[in-house]
Amino acid sequence: MERMLNGFTLGNLELVNRFVFPPIKLGCGNPDGTVTDRQLNFYKQIARSGPGLVIIEPVSVTADGREHPKQPCVHLAESAAELKKIADVMHSENRFACLHLNHGGAAANPKVIGGKPKAPSTITCPTTGQESDSLTGEKIEEILAGYRSAAQKAKEAGFDIIEIQGGHGYLISQFLNGKLNKREDRFGEDQLLFARKAIARVKEGAPDMPLILRISGNEMSPEFGISQEDLLPLLKLAEESEISAIHVGMGNSCFSPPWYFHHTSLPDKPQMDALAWVREHTTLPMIVAGRMGRKDKVIKVLDDGLADLVALGRPLIADPDLIEKWQKGKDEEVMYCGYCLQGCLHRMKSGESLGCNLNPAVGLPELVPTSNPIKVLIAGGGPAGMSTALYMTRRGHTVTLAEKTDNLGGQFAVAWQAPGKEKMKQGLETIERSVKTSGASILMNRAVDSALVREIQPDLLVWATGAVQNIPEIKGLDDQYVMTSIEYFQGEKKVKGPRILVIGAGRAGIEIAEKSGKEGYEVIATKRTDPIGSMMEMITKKLALMRIDQMDKVNLMPHTTLKEFKAESVEVEKDGERLSLEPFQTVILASGMRSATGPDEELVNAVPKTEIIGDAMEVKDIFSAVHAGYNLALKY
Repeated sequence: MERMLNGFTLGNLELVNRFVFPPIKLGCGNPDGTVTDRQLNFYKQIARSGPGLVIIEPVSVTADGREHPKQPCVHLAESAAELKKIADVMHSENRFACLHLNHGGAAANPKVIGGKPKAPSTITCPTTGQESDSLTGEKIEEILAGYRSAAQKAKEAGFDIIEIQGGHGYLISQFLNGKLNKREDRFGEDQLLFARKAIARVKEGAPDMPLILRISGNEMSPEFGISQEDLLPLLKLAEESEISAIHVGMGNSCFSPPWYFHHTSLPDKPQMDALAWVREHTTLPMIVAGRMGRKDKVIKVLDDGLADLVALGRPLIADPDLIEKWQKGKDEEVMYCGYCLQGCLHRMKSGESLGCNLNPAVGLPELVPTSNPIKVLIAGGGPAGMSTALYMTRRGHTVTLAEKTDNLGGQFAVAWQAPGKEKMKQGLETIERSVKTSGASILMNRAVDSALVREIQPDLLVWATGAVQNIPEIKGLDDQYVMTSIEYFQGEKKVKGPRILVIGAGRAGIEIAEKSGKEGYEVIATKRTDPIGSMMEMITKKLALMRIDQMDKVNLMPHTTLKEFKAESVEVEKDGERLSLEPFQTVILASGMRSATGPDEELVNAVPKTEIIGDAMEVKDIFSAVHAGYNLALKY
């Protein structure tokens, strides 16, 4: 434990601990490249009692390498003044600030740059679906000049150190990669040339600043990823160039996004093997990045000599006070990230700002005590109800939370049981502990009725009773052995086999099909429409479908409508064709959820004010439910 919190010398910087915040896209800047209050609030949250070094979100050295419309800029005349606002925030918290320089190359977003991406050779990036143009010699020199200019601006803005992105399938990696770089000029004959020149230009622009080089320890794409043979010269160049540290991530932004984003369901061994390989081939200090938000894992990589510094990204988004809590021995208070990507990456991909399922206050000002405390009664102890109780009490309200069952958590309590989501359980447990120690009065096995309202006499009734299973009307369904998706995950009913029918192949249906398939059942999951796995985070869905594809006994049937259950068959219609399926021993309903019944008129009339939130208002997801509670606290 002490080793994590010891200081460390990085270049000419004396870090207060062994932790680093890695470059994570926030998506909350202005489209013109100017910095917003939310960005400044975010970095202040991270820096306060946080990692010794904070690397800010990536900036592209030229406009045609950008990935996100709200990405900070470094190529504009006013960029240094804007970026200085961020550096100043870190310095105000006595933390060092690092500017991360990149160029997306083939991974640049065509919608953001207004045209086809530019790369060493013609490459199609599956992430964007866009084929790139081959860079001209003149354009290469323009980008290299961008590295020099960006380094100058980093110095002007007051940054303490610069990180150069040399991996993850971005431009420098594309030049190094013999599978992608098919040029016949000097940048193809000497694939290290672009990296060498880029590093040299950065050193010209900021000659006295220490440098970090970021790489992928393994791009996890045998067909398109950079080989270890091609990566070795870059490690040697880093030593020759007196780079201060190697920052080791995983994956390729185009060809292996699950590894690039370190999805929760991936195994740890490839990452540990990659770290060991890099350690074997460099004498430079190493920073490890990716799913490092558990203390035992941090201690292991440090004790095994696989890293000198540890990057915490999403774990600090879920809980900006993580390091301080570890330092004070308050491990049970940590809000542990589940690496689900649902609140962060999923939102970024849809053009929204970065968020978190567990922390609705990302980048927002601290809650302040209310000047008008009231009595609040909350119906329902699911994510929306727990969030409301937690943040209402922090505002100073008197809160009573009533849950009709003997468990808090609602659907969140079963979500972690889906394959690959086990790490989400710790986040749920922390929310439960936080609510129980918040000062709210918690009533279990108690529904909100007129008697409770008369007893509590609340000023505000918050109806957060969640959602219930939608039951489809199918002839003969009542004669089947049926359970809902919630009953399945809660284990309330025993699954009978060998054949299982899952009605609905959305998020829950896919998870049930995979879990049942792993248990050896023969599973068919139907969906009336396409796409399969709707509402699922993109990478989670891709990985789940890949695993299901390897299961001989699991069959997904989109465009399939259940027509009738008969004694000897199940009649369905697929793509307009009538089919008969063999009978099933268990039918599991994953056919969507609908809002639970709202408060009756007697309840509404008995309180001065009523708010309906979360799934009780509109069925969405855990992210929306948790944020609904926080937003309600802001309102009152």
